[in-house]
Amino acid sequence: MTNRVPRSSKSRRLNSPLLVEAQGIVRRDPRTGTTLLAATDFALAAGDRLAVTGPSGAGKSVFLRALALLDPLDAGRIAWHGRPVERRTIPRYRKNVAYVRQRPALLDGTVEDNLRYPFSLHAYRGTRFNRTRATRLAERAGRASDFLDKRASELSGGEAQITALIRVLQLDPEVLLLDEPTASLDPQSAQAIEALVADWFDARAAERGLIWVSHDPAQAARVAARQLTMRAGQLGLAEEPVQ
Repeated sequence: MTNRVPRSSKSRRLNSPLLVEAQGIVRRDPRTGTTLLAATDFALAAGDRLAVTGPSGAGKSVFLRALALLDPLDAGRIAWHGRPVERRTIPRYRKNVAYVRQRPALLDGTVEDNLRYPFSLHAYRGTRFNRTRATRLAERAGRASDFLDKRASELSGGEAQITALIRVLQLDPEVLLLDEPTASLDPQSAQAIEALVADWFDARAAERGLIWVSHDPAQAARVAARQLTMRAGQLGLAEEPVQ
């Protein structure tokens, strides 16, 4: 039986184009065969801001990584703008659907070196790093204008996550998949992350989509317009919508 998660009841969402659609996706533990994500249908429309909550080990990260096509699916498929994502189109899909992990992986060097790195990849050929824009994003997160010159090895946990988020936001993805990006961060750093994401979404709210995995119900209420829950690999609607 497939677990179907209905789309938002708000009419403007129903009339919005689909960005990402999961059709019967399944993930199993490759070692034990245990089902980590039960067969799930899911749709993210342009303009959607969703939060996914649930206990640890419920499958929240598994679901997000499956949507990002970072792990192989055991069944089902992912569609992008109504078209199935094929192997040859995965790089383009990942360019538009960006996954931000809980613990960022940074390169040696400065913050700017880390921000410049994506532009060395084939997927971003023809685009250039914009230091002015990156500096503005850093300042929006409460960091001084010389933040880009700091060594990555000297960053706090919050600063490392801000760097990782700016690295993604400067590339203008259409969808953000945020896997507990503020877990273990101090309140000030968490607020900076929320502000950056809100600015990104609001700039083109009718065209973008957001899924934020959080263990904090209060944060889920702040960052999302609708809440889903994950329990034992089953995705479903929260009992009450986020206000």
